[in-house]
Amino acid sequence: MDDPRDHFGALIGDTPLLELRRFCERRGLRARILAKVEALNPAGSIKDRTAWGIIRAAEAEGRLVPGQLLVDLTSGNTGIGLAALAAARGYRAKFYLRASTSHEKVALIHRYGAETVPIDDAEFLAPGGVDAIIDRVRRDNPDAFYTDQRANPANPRIHHDTTGPEIWRDTDGAVDILVAAIGTGGTISGTGRFLKARKPGVTVVAVEPAPGSVPTRERPHVDTVEGVHRVTGVEAGLLPANFDAGVVDAFIPCETREARAAARTLAREEGLFAGPSSGAVLHAASVLAGRREHAGRTIVAIVADGGERYLSQDRADEIESAVERP
Repeated sequence: MDDPRDHFGALIGDTPLLELRRFCERRGLRARILAKVEALNPAGSIKDRTAWGIIRAAEAEGRLVPGQLLVDLTSGNTGIGLAALAAARGYRAKFYLRASTSHEKVALIHRYGAETVPIDDAEFLAPGGVDAIIDRVRRDNPDAFYTDQRANPANPRIHHDTTGPEIWRDTDGAVDILVAAIGTGGTISGTGRFLKARKPGVTVVAVEPAPGSVPTRERPHVDTVEGVHRVTGVEAGLLPANFDAGVVDAFIPCETREARAAARTLAREEGLFAGPSSGAVLHAASVLAGRREHAGRTIVAIVADGGERYLSQDRADEIESAVERP
């Protein structure tokens, strides 16, 4: 008999592909761009898949009991997905996140009944900062289940088992290029691995911040895009364990202003209101679609979440864009 609690998990996945015809036509782009619209997952982002994969695997392994506390370090979306699933399946949840995380994301986590602990952004940039924060999370919650989204193999596995097959099915195998952000490494690694196994010629491209959008210890509060992380030139030990560098064929840099501008354009030209990381992915996809060698090819861009959860961060940017509007 099916687990009666599976009603929430059953809603995750099977998100649509939207062809960005107007966007491509207006720019004279040579390739098709299909947006994988992940905001249509029940808690609003692609991280619902990650959360479901982690919780489902832990339950199957007997590592979770009713009422148990789930903890992790998150930029928000995984926390939202985990908090929603925890509420649906009878667990408690607590997440450590950057102090700069948008008010909307924090509010969503709280609405599902979970706790949050803000961490100053500068702590992430200290030598070994992320590892030190993770050690704190574990030390402060010795009896909790640490979901470990950066290294839990259930993260890339759920994308290998769901996101990749959906793209393959919905493009009838015509996908040529996959574009995604790095985040915890799960989406691009799991999805890319599946698509390359089906079609070795598929090119997997990651978007990363251009130099002006990379925070440093001297400038820790540089405007950044959550989920868009630098990879090239970074020691392997500092990257998420779930990131499979062997899957990625190329990197496209993107400044934060370019990511935000692309997200605004997507809303105004296609009616798809996406977050800034999706704007960065769209920027990278448009660069690729404009290249002569990609004429007639099909590019799938992962649109990870909706823009509603970044409105407070984007207010100044939105005022500026209103002035630019014809």
